[in-house]
Parts: sequence; structure tokens; C-alpha cells
Amino acid sequence: MTTKELYTKDARVWVEHPVQVWEGATVTSDYRSGVLIVKIDQTGEIRQIKITDEKKLPPLRNPSLLIGQNDLTSLSYLHEPAVLHNLKVRFCDRNAIYTYCGIVLVAINPYYDLPIYGDETIMAYRGQSMGDLDPHIFAVSEEAYTKLERERRDQSIIVSGESGAGKTVSAKYAMRYFAAVRGNVSETQVERKVLASSPIMEAIGNAKTTRNDNSSRFGKFIEIHFDPEYRICGASMRTYLLEKSRVTYQSAGERNYHIFYQLCAAARQMPDLKLDHQDCFHYLNQGGSPEIDGVNDLKAFNETKNALTTLGVTESEQQNMFTVLAAILHLGNVELTSSEEDAESAYIESDDTHLKTVCSLLGISKLELSRWLTHRRIASAHEVIVSRMDIQRAAFARDALAKRMYGELFAWLVQAVNRALDTGHAKKHFIGVLDIYGFETFEINSFEQFCINYANEKLQQQFNSHVFKLEQDEYIKEEISWKMIDFYDNQPCIDLIEDRLGVLALLDEECRVPQGSDQGFVAKLHDKCAKYPHFLKPRFGNAAFIIKHFADNVEYQCGGFLEKNRDTVLEEQLECIKSATCCRLIHVIFAETPVDHSATLPPPSRRRATPSMPLGSLTQPPRRASGQKQTVGAQFRASLSALMATLSATTPHYVRCIKPNDTKTAFQFDAARAVNQLRACGVLETIRISSAGFPSRWLYQDFFQRYRLLCLFKDIDRANIKATCSKILLKHVKATDKYQFGASKIFFRAGQVAYLEKLRADVQRLCCVRVQSCVRGFLARRRYKRLANAIHGILAHAKGYLVRRKVQEIRRNRAAIKIQKTVRGWLARLKYQRLRQLAIGIQALARGYMARKLYKNKKILKLTIGIQRYARGYLIRRQISKRKRKIIVAQAAVRRFLARRQYKRLRIEARSLDHVKSLNKGLENKIISLQQRLEDALGKVKKIEPLQTQIAELKAKLETLKLVEIEAKTLKVDIHSKDNLLNNLRVELKAEKDSNKKLIDEKKELQTKYKKEKEIWERESEKLENELRSNKEHYEMAIEERDKRHEAEKKALCLELETERQSRQKLLSSQYDLQERLDSMQRAPSKEHRRSLSDASTNSQQETTVEDDFGYGSVRSTESSRPALEAVNWSTTNSNSSQNGHMPMADAGLVLRMRNRISVLQSELSRTAKRAADLEDRLTNRLTSPPSNPDSDRFKVEELEIENKKLREDLERLRGLGSVQLSKEVIEQLHHMQDELDRRRDECIQLKSVLTHQTSNLKSLATSNYGSDVDIINEDGELASAYQAQKGINRQLQEELLDEKKFYAEHLSQAKQDIEQLREENEKYQKMLSNDLNQEPRSKGQEFAQNEIVRLTSEILSLQERVEKLSESCRKYKNQIRLLLQKLKEAGIEHVEDILEDSAIQQNTSTTLEVKPVMRKKEREYLGMFEYKLQDEGTIIKKLIMDLKPRVAVTLLPGLPAYILFMMILHTDHVDDEPKMHGLIRAIRMGVRKTLKRRAESVEYNAMWLSNILRLLNNLRQYSGDAMYQESNTPRQNQQSLRIFDLSEYRQVLSDIAIGIYQGLITLLERQLERLIFPAILEYEEISGLSGPAKTAVPSPPSAGPARLKHELATTHEYLKVHAVDTSLRVTIFKQLFYYICAYSLNQLLLRKDLCCWAKGLQIRYNISHLETWIKEHLIEYGQKNMEEILSVLKPITQAVQLLQARKSMADVRSTVEMCVDLSAMQVCKILNMYTPSEDYEVKVTKEFIHEIQKLMQERDGPDANKKPHNLLMDTKMIYAVHFDFCPSPIRLEDIEVPEVLELEGFLTKI
Repeated sequence: MTTKELYTKDARVWVEHPVQVWEGATVTSDYRSGVLIVKIDQTGEIRQIKITDEKKLPPLRNPSLLIGQNDLTSLSYLHEPAVLHNLKVRFCDRNAIYTYCGIVLVAINPYYDLPIYGDETIMAYRGQSMGDLDPHIFAVSEEAYTKLERERRDQSIIVSGESGAGKTVSAKYAMRYFAAVRGNVSETQVERKVLASSPIMEAIGNAKTTRNDNSSRFGKFIEIHFDPEYRICGASMRTYLLEKSRVTYQSAGERNYHIFYQLCAAARQMPDLKLDHQDCFHYLNQGGSPEIDGVNDLKAFNETKNALTTLGVTESEQQNMFTVLAAILHLGNVELTSSEEDAESAYIESDDTHLKTVCSLLGISKLELSRWLTHRRIASAHEVIVSRMDIQRAAFARDALAKRMYGELFAWLVQAVNRALDTGHAKKHFIGVLDIYGFETFEINSFEQFCINYANEKLQQQFNSHVFKLEQDEYIKEEISWKMIDFYDNQPCIDLIEDRLGVLALLDEECRVPQGSDQGFVAKLHDKCAKYPHFLKPRFGNAAFIIKHFADNVEYQCGGFLEKNRDTVLEEQLECIKSATCCRLIHVIFAETPVDHSATLPPPSRRRATPSMPLGSLTQPPRRASGQKQTVGAQFRASLSALMATLSATTPHYVRCIKPNDTKTAFQFDAARAVNQLRACGVLETIRISSAGFPSRWLYQDFFQRYRLLCLFKDIDRANIKATCSKILLKHVKATDKYQFGASKIFFRAGQVAYLEKLRADVQRLCCVRVQSCVRGFLARRRYKRLANAIHGILAHAKGYLVRRKVQEIRRNRAAIKIQKTVRGWLARLKYQRLRQLAIGIQALARGYMARKLYKNKKILKLTIGIQRYARGYLIRRQISKRKRKIIVAQAAVRRFLARRQYKRLRIEARSLDHVKSLNKGLENKIISLQQRLEDALGKVKKIEPLQTQIAELKAKLETLKLVEIEAKTLKVDIHSKDNLLNNLRVELKAEKDSNKKLIDEKKELQTKYKKEKEIWERESEKLENELRSNKEHYEMAIEERDKRHEAEKKALCLELETERQSRQKLLSSQYDLQERLDSMQRAPSKEHRRSLSDASTNSQQETTVEDDFGYGSVRSTESSRPALEAVNWSTTNSNSSQNGHMPMADAGLVLRMRNRISVLQSELSRTAKRAADLEDRLTNRLTSPPSNPDSDRFKVEELEIENKKLREDLERLRGLGSVQLSKEVIEQLHHMQDELDRRRDECIQLKSVLTHQTSNLKSLATSNYGSDVDIINEDGELASAYQAQKGINRQLQEELLDEKKFYAEHLSQAKQDIEQLREENEKYQKMLSNDLNQEPRSKGQEFAQNEIVRLTSEILSLQERVEKLSESCRKYKNQIRLLLQKLKEAGIEHVEDILEDSAIQQNTSTTLEVKPVMRKKEREYLGMFEYKLQDEGTIIKKLIMDLKPRVAVTLLPGLPAYILFMMILHTDHVDDEPKMHGLIRAIRMGVRKTLKRRAESVEYNAMWLSNILRLLNNLRQYSGDAMYQESNTPRQNQQSLRIFDLSEYRQVLSDIAIGIYQGLITLLERQLERLIFPAILEYEEISGLSGPAKTAVPSPPSAGPARLKHELATTHEYLKVHAVDTSLRVTIFKQLFYYICAYSLNQLLLRKDLCCWAKGLQIRYNISHLETWIKEHLIEYGQKNMEEILSVLKPITQAVQLLQARKSMADVRSTVEMCVDLSAMQVCKILNMYTPSEDYEVKVTKEFIHEIQKLMQERDGPDANKKPHNLLMDTKMIYAVHFDFCPSPIRLEDIEVPEVLELEGFLTKI
């Protein structure tokens, strides 16, 4: 199909636009020859385009699938509008600033700080191939470093672009990547110095321009050197063409170099430089824009100083550097004036302050500098003339001097940087980063633009050839046929510049002419270069020329070309400057001898064409061999040739920086500006080369997955995908030259992929139509069925309604009749009832009337009778009252009479005077007294009224006084107590003073007494010395006599020993005979008689087995369990005994007699043994123990306690023994007793010899020293006092022994009771056993039991004979004891009878014991520590730490090495050996570190030693003695705590070691999981048919996908469990691991556009569910809370894939924001920007949706969200804070043993 046929209706094309360059349009009708009608998409305008040449048809637009691709070469249509639109979509819509264009990385300056350059981003790109992740400068850097390692060939990164495009930033990030990925082996940290060089070079080489606030005004090539191990070992820098003219002149809106403004900002810090505000200097105020938004010059100055210090520039050099810069600024302010006499000549005022400042700063002559700034020297053939310059020429000479000084300073600083970056290590390879200016064209282009464009011509030529070569290599690799691709070659333009009669040659020639001028140079150009096709003359004027560069035609103005090329400075001015005395740096930078910088160049084998010239800094021209100065153009040409030679020897990588707009607005894309830069930087040329061949390339599998719709199912051959793809292409693409089949890819011409997309869309459209037709038919049929069903339903309902209405009417009629009948009956009944009620009512009323009338008559009658009764009663009562009144009247009359008579008599008496007086006298007195009292009372009342008010007031005052009194009492008490205290203190003070006086007096007395005693002691010492000499002679004679006596006694003892040996041999022979007899009896078959077992003993029980209880690997304990007789099921035996036949029975009486005999013998034997033991104990106490030694008493008490303990254990053991077991125990005890007796006998002999020896020594010493006068020894009463002290000690010991005897007596009485109880139980069971044995056996079990009893009876008979022999041996022992007692008496030992009595008492108290406990040695009680020798420390550490294998450690007690090491530390504390303790802990640290360093890649080793170090740390805490760690300790553990050393500092050291091991373990696990995360979570596709064809034909291996990752996690979990790592730490470890899995997965998702689709989201979510299931299954043991906490760290990746699967319409904005709570707004927007719909019918993500999401998420984060640092990627290096909780151990240290597997036997001793 031809391209013309693609221009059909609805085809999308690009049409030209005057402002936007290109705009989209849609074809409205099929293309006809000459006319194409389109509709503009944006305006809707219909436009008719006339086509004169079909090759110039409007470019076709790419399908939507290809819009926003990471690589421009993957577009189907490769042309300018497609590239421009793809960049715009990625930059504006998706905020992606990087895009690939083949091997070129296109970087667009966003004018915004993006968080995509962090350390996590560097690690995300580390190890990834270019193209796997999103385009990035780090991807190019990784590609360069990978090729350096793989191909062992030097690499270079060429960063180009116009000013403001971001070249410097891109180069800085590339160097930062190398420094972060591979650090250097030197201690100078070269990578840090490389990064530190950036602020220095920016300060002295960058400036603000109208296009960029930080524009690099020079080119630089930085070589980062690598050693043979590919680690950074050094660096070097070369610079090109510094723009020195900026030092003296800046255009409007621009600034000078940053360093000048930084100096002015720091003027206060350096007052000696006499700097001022930047606007005060002529060289700084010309641009009128001294400030930069967001830049602090003072802060930048401090950064520059720190960088200089980092690079090794000394403080004096820095000060000299700043002095030169300040001198340049002051030099620019030197004012040139003219005089009135000579208006044209230049003069300088003598009092010019800036001139004085320059001279004082540099230390030069003011007159000399002033003279040569205004004069010049002209040398002719015969004389030298000094003439004054005019103002313009003097100003130019001054500016030239300033530029020269700055240029030399710049060159010196570059050399200083190179010196600092040169470490002297071996340099095998390098990666060069070239940061060079891009193509420039302005309204006025001068010499600088000419050099810049010349350099870009050379770089473009190299770029074109490299791209062409890569394109051809790709075709050769894929083995396809290809034709030579024609590409633009700019060699003619380069020839125009470089030829012998080229621009540079003519410029140098004109510079050598004495009267050469710019106009003459242009004239020569017009004359000599007109023949070159790339040279043009301007239409107007002769002061310019035009060169046709590859990017555009540039017109250069010739003004200043010669001066800039010469770059001359007056020699007189230089000599004056060189004479500086105050600045040593001037002499260095103006030195004639250049510094050799050949180390900064590639190896000689790679630079044969490179000129031999110093290239440390090519901003200053060197001298020629003839002494003539080399021009700037010639020098730049040479440096450029050297650069091209270097680049040709490396593998280049290209970064093209694009400036999107001139207003520096963030994410604003100016299409016209961008397309010009794309043309200038060669990106479109790359596109043209790619489109000339086969630009579209598809892998066979990808092509099949995309276009399998174009093939029938029967034609698909999954075994041969290439053949299937061939069928698809042969069917649909007839022209075979439109594609080629390569080895792994299909190559398509331009437009073919779009055509296949169109065919695919057509097929999909047909399929959709077919599906729609089926669906619509289905919907129509379903609708018809619904209508039919509805109609039938309506008819049914209508018919039913009519029928129901008719039935209702019938029912209504019937109901009416019934109602009428009912109503009529009701009315009749109602009428009848009314009549009936009326009749009944009348009757009731009549009857009521008659009843009421009768009642009324009866009531009247009753009332009448009552009235009559009351009336009659009234009459009678009135009559009685009348009679009573009359009687009273009569009585009153009589009484009145009597009273009158009495009255008369009294009246006569009252008339007498005396009577009256006597009566009145008393009344008068009473009246007077009453009047007085009344007056007094009235007076008192008058006085009381004011008193009452006073009383009320006084009461209130009284209350207040009471409160005051209470307070006073309390104060008195306090004062009293204080007084008492004060008195006491005074008394104490007085007592102290008195005591001090007494002490002083006593001190004086003691001193005097001491002096006297000293003199006495000296005299006595002289006497004693004399006596000692005499005693020594007597002592020597006594020793000789003692030796003789000892020889005699020795012979006697040898004889006694021989007799004892003979008796012992006899006993041993008798014992052996008994043993042989016993063995023969046991081997012989038993022939016993059947006897009655009525009295058989129940003590014959089956012997129980002893089971071993193994606990930890190092702690082993044994425990014996013997069931009692109650555990025997006798009922079963009785029930089954009748089933068997008659068995022979044993005589139970005989058995009982034998047992009684044995018990008697045993008791007798125990008494004998105890008597001998008591004798020996008493002998030991009386002879060997010194009287004043308390340790022996303590040891004796401990021995008694242990014996007491053993007695109890033996008693308990004897309770459960049977007869056979008892007999064996008796024999064993006899052997032990015999050995014990032998040992005791030997000890007695030794004691006897010691006693004799001491007695003889004392006697001989006394006799030899004092002769017959032995009493002189006791002349001071010393022996008496010693005797009394010894007597008291003996008495105390005797009391203690009596207490012990009392205790043993009580213990024995308790044992008697227990034995009696056991005896009763034995009799009970004896009867039961006899009954069972007398019966016939009813079962095999009972028969076996009877046979066993018979056998045991026979054994007991044999043992009886043996016991008889043993009794004889006991009698012999008794005789030996008697002999020993006699010998003791002979030796002079008293109280032997007491010992015998005590032993007899003990014998009587122990007669009831059946068996005496076995004599055992004292058991050792361990302290829980290990003793070791210092020389064995290294061996112990090696075997316990370095040689310990995890497979061995898992079989031991968890943390056993830590326990052993701690017990060793505990021993050093016990013996107070601090150096040994420090050495041990140091050895532990070193051993663990060496082991983990050697096993750094082993998770098991790290887990094992993490657990052991934490165990050791917890042990140090638990046994530290701190109360906070002793809460859960046992008393024994508290006793074992550290007593001397405080190891809190070492606890911190161990904690640091544990943290280091933990971090190493986390790093190791993350490194192991890193290679599994991507295949398991992001790549693995278990759900088939989503993102590709079904893959069931090739089943995935079981180790692929999440299964491998889960296996790795399960292995780690198992390691942590078996080595007993703390539970909380295990939770933290898995939380950290799942965080890393989440962070790594999310970072990869954010950097891979191919993962951002719905199908991949579903696959990833399914894979994550595997991990969640694993967490729920394996980590639930740590609790629900911990499990949910671990699950929560997976939320970011889970929410990210949910975002891929969620609906993305405007109605879902809020739900989407609520769903992504753990994602940042930047991450959500990044995913949405990269989201790619898999098909055209899938909904696309709109800008509005993304903006609304961003807005809501910013509101959710709050107003402070912008202040927080924003990172696109999650930090994979983040580690959760870990805390080691205190975990005490319940294990007892004394129970820990060293297993044999550790091979430490002989090195550690348990004490």
C-alpha cells in the first residue's frame, strides 16, 4: 500500500501554523490528485490544501498508541511535527523532561526542581539497561559505566544545548551518579572533590544572562578516572574559550561572573579588600540586574570557600585569589579623565582612591601603574617612544588588563582543581563529561559566537557519523539487507573555517599585519571564500559575512574580531602587575613556565593526532616556539582538535538540552523555540537518518501479541512465531520492501506500523460491529419477549378484572338480600324488645310504688314509737332534776347560816389594833424592799443595754483571739522544737570541740608513747636477735634428734601398714569368693520346692527402668522413677488366674525368714559402718582441725548438711525398693563401705603420724629452747589464754555437734514412723499376694507372676548365704575397730570411751533402719562460671566463634556460645581480673567481626550471631545487679550477679555490634530479594490472556514468580526461628523486608511506562496477594497487631495498582483520592501521566482529571505540604528504628555444660 492511499477520510494529519509551527487536522474526504480537504481540530476551520508534489503531502499523525513514547524512534511516522508533538505531550501533560531519540537523550529544562535526582533514584537505575526504565540522565550515566566495565573502552557523555537549556545541571548530575555508584579507593574522596568543583567553576565561570540565571560562559571537559577495579581514582578538567569580555561589559539584564557579587556580599568579612555594594563598581552595574531570584550571594560565597577548602586550596591562596578579584573591581573604577589643555589624552587623578586601593592590595607602585594605564610604549627601528593614549584607547587597555588578570586567575584555579583531583593512583580508564555551549545565533554575532558554532559543527559531524555507524551496525547485527543511507555531512562548512585560505587562516593573517583591521579581514573573506558554497555575502554592507551552518545561516559582524583574536595586553602594564609584592599569587598566575597537564589527556596511543600542548585550561593562549604569541583562534582550533581526538577514542553518549521558553516559566512549551533547537542540536537529523531506513522495529513476540487479530486462528503457529508474523505481513502488506525480517526483530519502513494499526482498528471495528449486531439482536429479541409477555399479562389481568367485577356484583346482590333479611329481623326483634321493656318497666314502677308506700308507713310507725320513748324519758328526767334542785337549795341554806355565824366571830377579832399592826408591818417592809429592788433592777437594765453591745463585740474579738492563740501555740511548739534542736546542736558542737581537744591531747600522748615504745621495741628487738641466734643452734640439734625418732616411727608404721594390707587382702579374697559363688548360683538353674506363700513378702517388685531426660543440648539430667505397689493391678491377676493350670508354688514362710535374717544383717552392718565413720570423724575433728580455724567448722557443717541430704535421698529410694533390688543394693553398699573403710583407715594412719610429728616437734622445740625450765613459755599466761580460747571453741563445736545429733535423732524418729507405715502397707499387700499365689493361675500373666516369684525366692536364698559371709566380714571389721581404738589410746588420745558411747547411742537409735545409706563423697555445688587460662583465650574464641557452624549451633541450646562467654566473663569478675576481662570482650568483638566479615553473604551466620550477641547483651543486663533487670530473677541468679565490674559501657558496645549485624543482615536480605522482586511481582503473569496471548503452553517453573520470593522469605523466617532471634526483632526484620519489597516495586512501577496499564495492574495485584497470604499464614504467630502492621507497609504498592485498575472519570476523583491515602500527589500524578490505555476503546486519562486529583490531594495534605521535601520515589535505604528489648533467661548457669561437639574439653573448667 502506498503512502498516498493512507490519506482517506478521517485520516489525521499535521498542517503548518505560523505560531505553533504545526497543528492537527482531520481529512474530511479521500485524497484526490492535487487537492486535500482537511478540518482543523482546534478551530474547526475547513481548509483546502493544494498539493503540487505528492512527496509534500501533509505529514500523517501517529496512532494514539504511540503518543507519549519514551523513544522518539519508536514512532511510526518519524518527522518534525511528530517529534515536536511527542515532546510536548511528555513535557506538558506528563511532566517528563527526558525523552530518548535513539542514542540521544533529549532533556528539556523544566525551570522547576523535580524530586527525581535523589539517592533512591540512583539506586533504581543502577544495573538497569538503557530503555528498561523511563528516560533519565542517570540511565545514560549507567549505560556509560556499564559499557566501561563490559567493553573496557573509555566513554564520554557529550552534553550540549544553548544557554539556559540545563547543560551544567545535566553534567553535574551525571558526575554525581558516578560518584554515588562507585566510590574511590583513596582516602581523599575524589568523588566528593569532583562534586565540590562544581560550585567553584560555577562561581568563576557562570553568569546571569537574559536566557539563563546560571549560564556557563565557558566549555569544560571533565575526565573521571577509574582504576583497574573500575573505582574512581581521580579526575581532571579542561576548559575552553572563557568569555572574558563579560568581566568588563554586560548587556542589559545580565550580570558579571557570580564570584564578584559573592565578594561584595561578603565585604564585611574581608574589610581589608575595601569592597562596597555591587552597584558601586563599574564592572558590576552595567547590566542593571544585580539580583537573582532565590539566590543568596553570601551563602553562595560560603559554599565556594568550603569547596575551595575541600579541594586543598589554602587560606592564603584563597585570600590572594580574593585580593586579585577585588583589584580587578577597583581597577574598573579607576576614572580616566581629560585635562583642559589636552581634551583627547587620558589622565588619572593623583588622589584616585580606587587606584590607591589597587596598588595597596597588590603592592605595586602607584606612579608606575598610573603612568602605564595612560601611556603606551611604541618601538620603532631606531628608538622607543612613550606616548599618552586617548581616553578610549586607555579604557580599552585597562579593560584588557582586567580581562587578562581574570583569565590567568581562571586558568590557575583550573590547575588547582586538577591538582586536587589527581590522586596519583593508576588510571586505566576514564569517562569524560563534556559540558559545552550549543549553537548560538543572536541579532549581533561576534567572535565568541563564531568559535561556539565552529565547535558545534565539529561535534555535529562526529555525532552524525556515530549515529550513522550505529544504524548500520544494527542492520548488520539483525542480518537484513540495507542500502547506504545518505546523511548530511557538514565537512564543507568545516573546510570553510579550517582550510589554508579559510576564515581562521585569514583572521590570523590579518592579525599579523601591522595595520590590519576588521574591514580588511572581511574584504579578504569576500575575496577568498566566495568559492565556498557555505559562505555568503550580506545583501547590505561590507562589515559582515554569513556562514551556512548545519542549523541555520548566521551573519557575523566583524567588529572586534581582530582584537579578540589577538587578546593583547600592554607589556608595560603586565610588568607593573608582575612586580606586586603583597600578592604572591600574581607571580604564580603570570609565570612563564606552563604547568604540564598531560595527565589530564587520554593515553598517548589514543591521541596521536593531538597536539603536544598543555590543556589544563585552554582559555589562555600559550607562546609559539618562536616566541610569538598564539592567537585565540589558533589555540581554540588546536584544543578543539584535541577534544575531537579524545572523543573519537571513546564511546560517546549524547545529551541534548532544550530550552522550552524564554520566560523561564515552569512546564511551558514554546514550539517555535523548541523546533529551532531540535534542528540545531541534531535531533531531527537523527530522526531523518532513522526514517531513511527502517525506523520501526518490533520483536516477533510483541508484534504477534499486538497484531494477531490480523491472522486467522488456524494460521497461528505458536511454535514458530516468526512464520506467523510472516503470514500476517504477506497477507496485508503486499510491498515486501516495506519491511525486513531480522534475527530477533521485524524492521518496518516509516508509516507501516500506522498502516497496520489502521488495519487492526478496522478489524476491531468489524468485530465490534458483529458483536454489536449480536448484542443488539439479543436485546431486540429480549425486548420483544418482554413486550409479548407484558401484553399477555395485560390481557390476563383485564379478563380477570371483568370476571372479578361480575363476581363482585353477584356477591353484592346476595349480600344485599342477606342484609335485608338481617335488618328486618333486627327491626322486629327491636320492636318486640321495646314492648317487652315497656311492660316490664310499668310493672316495675307499680311494684316499686306499692313497696315504697308500705315502707313509708312502717317507717312512720317506727318513728312514732321512738318519739314516744324519748318524750316519756324526758318527763321523768325533768321530774328527778326538780327534786334534786330542791334538795340542794335546802343544803345551801343550812351552810349559809353556819358561815354567817363564823363571819361575825372573825369580824370581832379583826377590829382589834394589834392584829392590824402585825399584819401591816410585814407588808410595809415587803413594799419597801420591792421598791428598792425595782429601782435596782431598772438601774441594772440601763447599764446592761450598752454592755450587751460590748459583749457581742467582745465575742467576735474573742473568736479572732482564739485563732491567734492557736497559731501562737503552734509557733511556740515550733520555736520550742527549734530551740531544742539548736540546743542539741550546740551541745553536739561543744561535744565535738571537746572530743577534738581530747583527740588532739590523745594524739600528743600517743606520739610521746609511740616514741617511748619505739625505743623499748628497739631494745627488745636487739635482745630477741641475740636469743634467736642461740635458739637457732638449739633448733638444729633438735632437728637431728627428731629425724632419728621419725625413722624409728616410720619403721613401726610400715610394719602396721603391712599387717593392714594383709588383712585387707584377706577381706578382698573373701569378697571375690562370695562374688564368684553368687555368680555361679545365678547361672545355675533353680530347683525349688512348692511352698505356701501365706506370709510372703511384698517387697519383691519388678525392677523399674531409668529413663534419661535430655533437655538442652548442653544440659543433661537423669531421673529414675519407680512405681509403688499401689500401681500394680492385682485384680486383673486374680480374675485371670483361674484360666491356667496348676503351677508349682514357693514356700512363703521360708521367704519371710530369709528376709528377716537379711534385715538383721543389714542393720548390724549399718551400725558397724556408722560406728567406724563416727570414729574417723571425731579423730579428724580433734586432730587435723586447728582450734582457731573457722573454715574447717564451716566445711564440717557443709559436710553434715550434704550427708543429711544424702540420707533423705537414700531413705526415699529405699522405700521403693523390692527384695531383689534391696539385695543388690546391700551388695553394692558393702563394696562402697569396704572402700570407704580402707580410705578412712589410711586417713587415720596419716593423722596418727601427723599427731606424733607435731607432739615431738613441740616437745623438742620446748626442750631445745628452754631446757628443763619449760614453764618460761607460759610466763605471760599466753598458753593459758590459748587453752581457754581453744576450750571455748571446742565447747562451741560440741554444742553444734549436739544440735546435729538432735537433728539426726528427730530425723531418725521420723524415718522410724515412715518405716512402720511402710511395714503395715507391706503386710497388707503380703496378704493380698499370698491369697493370689495360693489360688490356681487363671491367666498367663498370673502364671508368669508366680514363676517370677519362685525365681526371686531362689535368688534370695542364695543371697542369704552371701549375707552370712558378709556378716563374718562385719565381725572382722569390728575387731579392726577395736584394734584401732587401742592404738588411739596408746597414742594418747583421750575421750575414746565417749566416742564409743556416742556411737553406741547412734547404734541403738538406728536399729530399726533396714539399710544404711551409701557413703558418698561430697557433691560439688557449681557457681555458674567457667575458668580458663589466658593463653587459651585465642583457642576458645576460635573454636566457639570462628569455627562454629550453624548446623552445629541448631543442635545446641539457643544462645549457648553467649552463655559460655558470659560465664567466662563472670569468672573474671569473680577473681577480679580486669585486664583479662577487657581482653576477653575485645577478643569476642574481633572474633564476631572476623566471622561475619568472612561469612558476609550468609544469612544464617548473621542470624546466628545476631541472636548470640543479643543473648550476651541480655545476660549482661540480667546479671548486672541493676534493680530494673532483676525483677524476674531467681534468688540464685541474683547471687550470681556481677560483684566488681560495671559493664554498662560494654553493654552499649554490644548493642552497637548488634545494630551493625542487624543492618548488615537487612542489607544482605535486601540484596538477595532485589533480584527476585521484579520477576515475582512486576513481571510474573499467572493470569493468562490479559496482556498477551495465553501462555499455558509453556508452564512456568515452580521456582518462578512469587513462589521463589516466598521460599526465600520462608527460609529467612526459619533461620530466625531456629536461632531464637527475639520475636520483636523478627517482626521488625520482616517489616523492613516488606517495606523494601514495596519501595522497590513502587519505584520500578513509577519508572516503567509499560507497567502502567490496567492488565499489568491486575497481574501485580494478584502477585501481591501471594505475599499477603504468606504473611497471614507465617507471621500470625506474632499476633494480629504485628501482622497488620507488616501488611500496612505494602499499602503504597497496593494502592498504586488499585489506581491502575480504578475508573478514571471526573465522578471518581474523590474516591480515587480517598483510595490513595499512602501515596503522595506527585506519585499519583506520575502514575496517571504514564497510564497507557491498552486499546482505543479504553477511557483515557484527561488533564482535568489529573489536575483535580492533584488539587484534592494538596488540600488533603494541608497548607504545610509544600514545605515538606517531596520525593517521587520511596527511599529504599530507609531503615526502621530498632530497639533491643530486655529478655531475661530462665536457664540456670550452673546447669550449663560444654558439649563435646565444641571441642573445648581441657580449655574450660566449670567451678
